[in-house]
Order: sequence, then structure tokens, then C-alpha cells
Amino acid sequence: MDDIKKIAVICGGTSTEREISIQSGNGVMNALIELGHDASIIDFKDIDDLNTLKNFDLVFIALHGFEGEGGELQDGLDNLGIKYTGSGTIGCKNTWNKTICKNILFKKNIRTPKGITLNSLEDDSVDPFKKFEDQFGYRKKLFMKPSEDGSSIDIFKISDNFEYIKSRNSCINKSREFLFEEEIEGKEYTVTIINDECFPAIEIQTKNDFYDYNAKYLSDETILAEAKLSEKNLNLINKISLEAYKALNCSGWARVDILQDNDGIFYVLEINTVPGMTSHSCVPKSGSFIGLSYSEVVKRIISYVK
Repeated sequence: MDDIKKIAVICGGTSTEREISIQSGNGVMNALIELGHDASIIDFKDIDDLNTLKNFDLVFIALHGFEGEGGELQDGLDNLGIKYTGSGTIGCKNTWNKTICKNILFKKNIRTPKGITLNSLEDDSVDPFKKFEDQFGYRKKLFMKPSEDGSSIDIFKISDNFEYIKSRNSCINKSREFLFEEEIEGKEYTVTIINDECFPAIEIQTKNDFYDYNAKYLSDETILAEAKLSEKNLNLINKISLEAYKALNCSGWARVDILQDNDGIFYVLEINTVPGMTSHSCVPKSGSFIGLSYSEVVKRIISYVK
């Protein structure tokens, strides 16, 4: 770590998560400066040539959305021999597309909510409830979500076709792949992993229907509480999180989102390879439960680099 002096914090970009990414980037940059590093923030949309990043000892990727989590940036940095934080190309590609992620989890016998995929929402004759029932033999309320996006953008909870059509018409972009995933009633948790170490699990408590964009970034009523699980279940949720993290070839740091149904069974929902680092974010909150400041969490993240 002594050879890492000059750090570029990449954020912003052009995705729907741009503003959140800028908040994350500013938080990380300020922490790095506090830690004594020469840190600069760079908006990804202003980068014409990745070669300019060779002037830095490390790139801290705080870039949400496809540009930072889809794997292409990591591939480019690898080809140039530039060190960066977080998962490599394969880990990012495995987790960015929710359908691909889910298929890998199924193959590795890691429990995840069942779902079906539509290539787009353009065909209004398709009934996702019937398609789900035809495949799995039962009907449930569904969560409709883009296969590739973050921050709970264009995610809707739907109970019937009327709600589906209403939600479909509200989508920012209908002409992309959507996943329709069964609702798991119960509690929602998230587990931060840094350098293969699970930080304290968080129970997400929100008055919204689910942990949507408003609950994540805008509401002051969302509670990120340290999970009050039995020792057995704490060990289990950590075990499941690490298994999913490794099965998807993640490294460095990530956040694993998990649901627990009313029978106490855990399901891996998804993995974020570039988690939010805003004042409302789960990663710094989890670190605070073991006495780490925001800056100390950032220090842990940069202690493992490619």
C-alpha cells in the first residue's frame, strides 16, 4: 500500500445512476484525501482515453451503472496494466446482468428467487404471470426489473396484469431485457464483503413497498439496522453471501442483497460489485457497526487491488 499515492476516483458517467455515482465519488475522494492520498475525482464521461489513467497509482471505481459494473472498464484497465478496486471483468459481467447472475446461482445450488425473462416490454400481448406459472407451476406476485440497471430504477412490484400494464407504461426504457421475479415475503438484508471478510449484516427497514430508489437515497425514514439474527443464522447468512460472491467470481469488495422468507429461508437476490458509498449507503453503515469510520472503510477497500 505504501506505493499507492496518487488515486483517481472514477464516477459520474451517463447512466441513470449518474447523480448517485457522483455522490459516491465525492465521498470516496474526501476520504482518500483524509487518509493522506493525492486523490482526484474524474467524471467518466470526460475520459476519452483510458491511457490517461496511467498517471495514477490506483483507480478507485465509484462508477455505477453499466459503465462501471458491466466489465468493459475493468477489461480496458487490465489491458493497460492499471490497478483498480473491486471485481475484475468476469465478476462484473456475471453480476451486472441479473438473469445471468441468477442462472449461475441456480447452477451452483445457491437459493435465489425464481424468475422469467422477457427480451423487452414492447409486446403487450405477453402475460408475465402466465409465463411464470407455465414454467414453475404456481402464481405469485412479481417484481419486474431491468436485467441490467441499478439503484432500483424501473423496478415495480406487480400483483396482476392491470398493475403490470401500469408499471410497463411508467418505465423509462421498455426496449430492454426485463426479469420478472417472484416476491419473497419476509425481511431484507444486505451483507458487505471486503477482502473476503463479511461485515455485519444489515436489516433494511423501509415504509415503502420495497427498498426502491426513494428508500435508498431520498427517504430519511429508511432504517439500516444491524441484523438481529441468531448466531446460527448470522453464520449462515455470511456463508451464503461468501458462496455467492465466490461463485460469481467477485473480488475486492461487493455487497450481497439477501431476502429471508417467513419460514426463515435465505435467498440471494443480487450482488453489487460497485456498491453505493453515499451518506445513505449500506457499506459505510455496516462498517460503522464494527467501529470503522467512512474513511477506514475506504482504506479497507483500497488494501486489495488488482
